[in-house]
Amino acid sequence: MIVAGFIATAEGRAALEAGVAEAGRRQEGLTVLVHAPRGAEPSDLDGAVQEARSAVAGITADVRTVTLGDDVAEVLMNTAEEVDASVIVIGLRRRSPLGKLILGSNAQRILLDSPCPVLAVKPERVDGGR
Repeated sequence: MIVAGFIATAEGRAALEAGVAEAGRRQEGLTVLVHAPRGAEPSDLDGAVQEARSAVAGITADVRTVTLGDDVAEVLMNTAEEVDASVIVIGLRRRSPLGKLILGSNAQRILLDSPCPVLAVKPERVDGGR
């Protein structure tokens, strides 16, 4: 089973796309955990769930939501243990040189504490840069 974290951002879409590709490559199912940013409205989460369901149409997938206010990293890692995941897929933001010294707290916790390998992806740059 592949577990992918999804938020309706470029980074989340990159993670979802990579999760779908990885599920196909490994011939495994996919569990998508949809969450919304802090301060989001329930309708924001509903829209993200619909987007995730559309993206996984046609493959074996389970789309779940992370309750607003829950610890996203903890839920992602607990789900990976629950479904015996072979890999967790997360999206990372592009950062400035200074920002590269500090990884997002959720991403850092998942990378360091995950019960399985982690595939971290970034969205393609629109400006053609590296």
